[in-house]
Amino acid sequence: MKFPLVPVLLALLAFPAAAQRASVAPGATLRMLDKVSGQLEDVEMLAGQTARLGQIDVSLGECRFPTGNPSGDAFAYLEIQDRTADTQIFAGWMIASSPALNALDHPRYDVWVIRCKTS
Repeated sequence: MKFPLVPVLLALLAFPAAAQRASVAPGATLRMLDKVSGQLEDVEMLAGQTARLGQIDVSLGECRFPTGNPSGDAFAYLEIQDRTADTQIFAGWMIASSPALNALDHPRYDVWVIRCKTS
């Protein structure tokens, strides 16, 4: 039995993609770990702020969450600088539920997004 390919493709293209809408939060909560000292710190930041952990500076660009679900899966745009090497070691989006998907690769420090700060 052959399936008509053209009608199937047209039917699939007729349905819009189920994209989830996101809202922008004024800030985020990040968790930062110094793997050498074991220092673990939760930091609340507003968009545009920079936090310092040991030898790195973490800047929050933006935090987004699913519209209508502020406790849903947060994702934040971060830029991380290593002050000792004067280089950017990370720039991109981190997702709270999947921190390893786009993780900071540093021998001493780890940074995770915990949630967006909505108030």
